Amino acid sequence: MNGYFRLKNMQDGFGVELIPPTEGGEEINILEVMDYLGSNNLVCDLSVLREKIDSHVNTEIWLAGGNCPSLSEDYKLTIAEDNMSATIRFIAPSEGGRLLTLEGLLKDLRIRKIMFGIQIQNLQEFISEREYCKDILVAKGKDAVQGQDAYIEYAFNTDTHIRPTVREDGSVDFFNLNTINHCKNGQVLATIIPEVPGQNGRNIFGAEIEARAVKPTVFHFGRNIGVSEDNLQLISMVDGHVTLVDDKVFVSDVLEVENVDNSTGNIEYEGSVQINGNVISNFEVHAKGNVIVNGVVEGSIIKAGGDIIIARGMNGMGKGILEAGGNIIAKFLENAEAHAEGYIQTESILHSNVNSGKYIEVDGKHGFITGGHVIAAERLAVKTLGSEMGASTVIEVGANPKLKEEYQNLQKASAEAQKVLLSTRTIMSTYAEKKAKGVALTAEQIEYLKSVILLDNSKKKELESATKRIEELQEKLNIQNNAYVEVRGQVFPGAKIIIGDLSMVVQSANRACRFEKIRGNVKCISSY
Repeated sequence: MNGYFRLKNMQDGFGVELIPPTEGGEEINILEVMDYLGSNNLVCDLSVLREKIDSHVNTEIWLAGGNCPSLSEDYKLTIAEDNMSATIRFIAPSEGGRLLTLEGLLKDLRIRKIMFGIQIQNLQEFISEREYCKDILVAKGKDAVQGQDAYIEYAFNTDTHIRPTVREDGSVDFFNLNTINHCKNGQVLATIIPEVPGQNGRNIFGAEIEARAVKPTVFHFGRNIGVSEDNLQLISMVDGHVTLVDDKVFVSDVLEVENVDNSTGNIEYEGSVQINGNVISNFEVHAKGNVIVNGVVEGSIIKAGGDIIIARGMNGMGKGILEAGGNIIAKFLENAEAHAEGYIQTESILHSNVNSGKYIEVDGKHGFITGGHVIAAERLAVKTLGSEMGASTVIEVGANPKLKEEYQNLQKASAEAQKVLLSTRTIMSTYAEKKAKGVALTAEQIEYLKSVILLDNSKKKELESATKRIEELQEKLNIQNNAYVEVRGQVFPGAKIIIGDLSMVVQSANRACRFEKIRGNVKCISSY
């Protein structure tokens, strides 16, 4: 039991009795004693009180002459800031003082409008045991139980980082890539897992606490797709392949042609395009899905929302361009420009400008990069880098211009939003002060205040959204700070390595090494 105190009669007057704790209970709170005595106009020497409490024995302190005042059993009620709980701390009555009853306590709680979650058993235990100076839970609210938003389970591979098969001799099998999610007529592509509603809670005053509203979801899809009668399943209506682009499901039976030339003209297609032969110079292919070329690509333009796969490579003749929202896989890239949001995999890059939003792998039988400017956001691995002839070869990692630009723009937008919020908060504070002083606002002032509040809410949401995206970009840019270049074979002098904002020019030939940013410099570390 906790230590406690009470008033009692003593020889020649009355005083306060101090009862020490037992079995590890809490010590008597000296401030609680002083507060109690002060509220009853009684005075006690603080040093004496502290000395007696520290003695840890049952003791008494004389306070005044006369009879001990008759003070009833009392309590202090504490309500949590969130109104979800209340505790009660009982104070012992003076000698002969009246005791509280369960009925009286419940009546007091009703008067204080505490009506939910009353802990009857705890009060009954107190009435039975009479433990004083102890915090007792007297009411407890019910927390809201949050539900679960609906979500979609996809029945196909949505991973955009599928890599091609490498043969035993180190070459890449560009004919059996297994990068397409094939589907059959009637196949279930996705299923909605319905939302689970939450349960409202209630605080100790009986006020309802609403659970967060759960969000339903719906399918977003293109043609060749149907929905089940219960609207919970997405079903393919054709034999073809399925892709997920920006949370939208596409099923295509694939536009298949032999060559892209005068017989076809330029191609623009909603789904994927498969070209069994070649893409001739000066023609263009635009597809929202993947573009697969089983032959070679000459000085042409290919743009795909998904992957670009070129089995026999590309000689761009100085004018060829590849742009992929996914990955680029090609036998070789020569005199071309290639840009991929995902990774790039090839056996050689010759005099080309190549940019990957992920990583670049140049491997296989040859695995060389000679000439041009090759950029990878995360890392680059190559077998042979540069050439004995000293062709200008620039390798850059840890750079994703799109992410950096977006990050800088968001920082500017965030700063502007904060300025606006500072202004709106100042205005709202000024009007609040006027209202507090009883100043009546004109109709024009009220309308102006409403517009300021709307602007404040709008900028607050804008700032929250920008802050969340900035945090996401910071994580991605931090990953890029650890970017590196790995040379598995030989690197020739003259090759320039750029990592982030640092660079170096290779001065001497080296083998099996890795270039990293170390203590403010680009260093070559042997892999042996």
